[in-house]
Amino acid sequence: MVLDRSVIGTTSESKVIEIEKGAIRTFANAIGDPNPLYTDEEFAKKHGFASLVAPPTFPTTFRVPNPNLQIKAARVLHGEQEYSYVRPIVAGESLRCSSKVVDVYERAGKLGAMTFLVTEIRGEDLDGNLVFTGRSTIIL
Repeated sequence: MVLDRSVIGTTSESKVIEIEKGAIRTFANAIGDPNPLYTDEEFAKKHGFASLVAPPTFPTTFRVPNPNLQIKAARVLHGEQEYSYVRPIVAGESLRCSSKVVDVYERAGKLGAMTFLVTEIRGEDLDGNLVFTGRSTIIL
């Protein structure tokens, strides 16, 4: 196994991430989503939001490294990713995020054994209220 199972349960340091309008617009353009909630602040305000709304997969851009994982990004494959929200993420706010390793397992592939790493990320507002959680699987 490429990664020791002893990393299960380890967590990152909390990291505060500022949600910027430009980052939301750039991400929306990159994924080809023309929803004006992501690009037109006046439209977002007309629909009850304080500013631009982040697309549902926007937390994919958050980097919250776990010091217990020494992984070369160039040597991984994306397996799957899912998010769950309490409320939308909006430009101008800051989120305190942390990640945790929840599983490491191995499966046989055509070219040999593959190691799967499952992590969860948690994002809270600065008052400690949960905003979103995410779960990601990568193949090492």
